[in-house]
Amino acid sequence: MTAVRLPQGLPRRVPVRQVLCLIPLVLVLAVAVRHRSVLAEGFGRLRSAEWPWLAAAIIATCLTWVAAAFTRQGAVVQRLPARRLLATQFAAGAANHLLPTGLGASAVNLRFMTVCGVPLARSSAALALYMLAESITRIGLLLVLLAAFPDALHLGTLVPAPTVGPLLMAVAGVVCVAATVLVLVRRLRTVVCSFLRTALCEARSVHTRPARALALWGGSLAFPALQAAGLAAVGQALSLPVPPAHTAVAYLAATLAVAAVPTPGGIGSVEAALIVALVAAGGPVALATAVVLAYRIITVWLPLLPGALTLGALVRLKVI
Repeated sequence: MTAVRLPQGLPRRVPVRQVLCLIPLVLVLAVAVRHRSVLAEGFGRLRSAEWPWLAAAIIATCLTWVAAAFTRQGAVVQRLPARRLLATQFAAGAANHLLPTGLGASAVNLRFMTVCGVPLARSSAALALYMLAESITRIGLLLVLLAAFPDALHLGTLVPAPTVGPLLMAVAGVVCVAATVLVLVRRLRTVVCSFLRTALCEARSVHTRPARALALWGGSLAFPALQAAGLAAVGQALSLPVPPAHTAVAYLAATLAVAAVPTPGGIGSVEAALIVALVAAGGPVALATAVVLAYRIITVWLPLLPGALTLGALVRLKVI
């Protein structure tokens, strides 16, 4: 019997995984081209900064990935491979700056946990627990700092009084609409209740292990604290006339204010909110702008390309 040969003109199978490895690099290039003026100005600001403080900001940024890895491990009972977990957090940071509202980091971590053998329901519950713990500790840290430094921010500058009422009404309206939909749509209510049961079971399991609970809450507290410390270090590097503690308050208030803004990595919205917050803390507008641009260069743009390369390598190695 003679072998049947396929016509040479037919296309071969598309190397999907190789294509996926290139997507992060293409997105990095597109984002960099779009924000090239910001990049040029930010790098220009770094040349006039004091390098010991910039080194402290870089170290704080690197430690945020370690804190994120601890928190991710603390949110799930099953032990995750430590080195791959840390590499995944570095890659997730790049993905987070390329997709809106934290979807990139969530997708990368969800995929990593499922590849490690954690069932999808438990992986989703761990993801929700991580986000809840990080939100609680971020808000708690802000409240503690505001109690210790009540004059750190001029709240009237941050949130004008005429806008408070409409803002609260909008939030209440969103909550009412969500509750109404949940009550009326039975299938959605069933899915949400099932997820909540799984999440509560996972949370109880995690908190029965002191090491997991310590990793979850300790990492969740360290993550925003290190981010705020990084901004304070950049402020010192550029001689911003705002005390470091007040800078930390400004950072936490700004990031909470833009948490719901669906922009990739908060690019644009975070810069604007940080500048407003630093001005509210007593910094000059021009210098506050310089500090924010330098800070975002260190925390976003410098790790973006190596993070995208790590993401592509993890996809190719089937880690995620």
